[in-house]
Amino acid sequence: MSRIDFYHLQRQTLDDVLPKLVEKAYEQKKNIKILIGNEDRIEFLNNLLWTYNEENFIPHGSKKDGFSEMQPIYLSSEAENPNHATFLFVVDDADINSHKIDDFERIFYIFDGNSEFSLNKARNVWKNIKNTSHELYYWQQDDKNKWHQK
Repeated sequence: MSRIDFYHLQRQTLDDVLPKLVEKAYEQKKNIKILIGNEDRIEFLNNLLWTYNEENFIPHGSKKDGFSEMQPIYLSSEAENPNHATFLFVVDDADINSHKIDDFERIFYIFDGNSEFSLNKARNVWKNIKNTSHELYYWQQDDKNKWHQK
């Protein structure tokens, strides 16, 4: 049984939120995969994780960087899981169905609530998973950008 957390972006962009969530997840000493829905965004998010905070280091890489199996945080738009991640981040409308949900201890499904396409896709994913044995959680930000479970 996996825990699946849906993060509904309304006030901030993915680029604002993803590094902080990944950093917090990395502190739990778990290997992480970031499943990106758009191949063109891999390099952008890779660079973002390097530069978002000068004080903290988040080790990560993509297929382009090599040593995929050794990356604590692996970015990809494909179904592979070479670093044997137990945490999965699903972003940019990536297809969660390309992975076996049961292979992950925890899934972070981050979606843009300002995009009708993303919102509808997240609703369908929630609906399809709701009647399984997985634990579902839904998070929204308040006006101070603090996450609250709804």
